Amino acid sequence: MVTHATMPTRRRAHARTPARRGHTALSWAMPLALGVIVGFWAFFIKRDGAATTGGQIWLGVVSGVVFAALCYALVRIRWSLPRELRAGAFGALTGGTIGFLSSLNGNSVLTSSVLGLVLAAGMAATMFYVYYTREG
Repeated sequence: MVTHATMPTRRRAHARTPARRGHTALSWAMPLALGVIVGFWAFFIKRDGAATTGGQIWLGVVSGVVFAALCYALVRIRWSLPRELRAGAFGALTGGTIGFLSSLNGNSVLTSSVLGLVLAAGMAATMFYVYYTREG
């Protein structure tokens, strides 16, 4: 009995869509929204119920812009990094931001550093778990 050299295979119900490499709305909207949140958070921590000054406003604006720029840059290059380094980068960004905001609240450098390191380690572990379980 002669059979054909190539056996028929099952086809997928739908074709795979290619990965989008361009700028999506979420790639800039999420860092922008997070930057606004961090900026307002820094402003309100420093304000502490007193009258608003120009320095407080500039602190909030600069904090928000720097965080949004770092977040945008990290989101743009994240797929070129190995998963361990990618998780560590997200942890460092989170820990650094929380440590900075904690220091604005009047906490000591040691307290702010420990809080930032603990949250950075937690975020890095969480992101590593997410990447490890979803990337195969």
